[in-house]
Amino acid sequence: MTVKIGNIDLGEFPLLLAPMEDVSDPPFRYVCKQNGVDMMYTEFISSEGLIRDAAKSVQKLDIFEYERPIGIQIFGSSIETMREATSIATRVNPDLIDINYGCPVKNVACRGAGASLLQDIDKMVAMTKAVVESTHLPVTVKTRLGWDDNTKNVREVAERLQDVGIKALTIHGRTRAQMYKGSADWTLIREIRRNPRIRIPVFGNGDVDSVEKAANWRMEYEVDGIMIGRAAIGYPWIFREIKHFFKTGGHLEGPTIAERVEVCRTHLEKSIQWKGRRTGIFEMRRHYSNYFKGVPDFKHYRMLLVSLEDVQDIYGVLDEIKEKIDFVPA
Repeated sequence: MTVKIGNIDLGEFPLLLAPMEDVSDPPFRYVCKQNGVDMMYTEFISSEGLIRDAAKSVQKLDIFEYERPIGIQIFGSSIETMREATSIATRVNPDLIDINYGCPVKNVACRGAGASLLQDIDKMVAMTKAVVESTHLPVTVKTRLGWDDNTKNVREVAERLQDVGIKALTIHGRTRAQMYKGSADWTLIREIRRNPRIRIPVFGNGDVDSVEKAANWRMEYEVDGIMIGRAAIGYPWIFREIKHFFKTGGHLEGPTIAERVEVCRTHLEKSIQWKGRRTGIFEMRRHYSNYFKGVPDFKHYRMLLVSLEDVQDIYGVLDEIKEKIDFVPA
């Protein structure tokens, strides 16, 4: 059986790319798509920003045909602004709308948005219903186990949000209080998947950073698919490696130094195309150390890459890395 969100067929066991602020932009999504991810999302977009026509929020609506299926993720604290933002997002024709009820950071959660809604399930349900009624597209939700250890209410959330029309649910296996610390606990996710009332796909998220973990947790927690976030930063190959293991039971060799350079270069090119030369070069600096993590003698090159402002100079350094660093993939 294949997993479906509305009419979107995601295959037998989809791998999803998590929406990550300042990471999941079109350049990053491009390299992940090249490596086999099944479903992607935009960075989360402020509903208030969309309504004000704020440049940063509007730019995040950019999606491309090769990215499909892709969802636009929105967040907000006001039901009315979420309704209006849904209409705006629908007009750019994504494949679905996703609501963020999981972001734990202070400037989101402490303003009544993101994971804050886990403290007010009635409002969360009303907001979700308003979003569902404001679009013809499938609506999905990403959330957490609860606000803290004393209020793990995701069981109630799953049932009530399904009742108002969401088509899939992604659960991060931490509470808001945990932020990104400690270990993700998927046992509650499995309980929800086993709940006979739940008929929509349930995806697990949190701490999947290896082929073995993806394979083991697929069986142990019985989810319909896995969403991967931080482990894909600088390592988009994780998607192809997991898929290869599912298909063959064998391990795919990790990327060579030439592959790392090539994908890093592609990411940079896409970043410049989308953001312009200056911003594209500047914002790419956060990615270099991730692309070459574990590569010996990289520190000198990293210092160069984060200081250079001319793209041809950067290409020259990348070429030198490919030629001079001796690296055997794991």
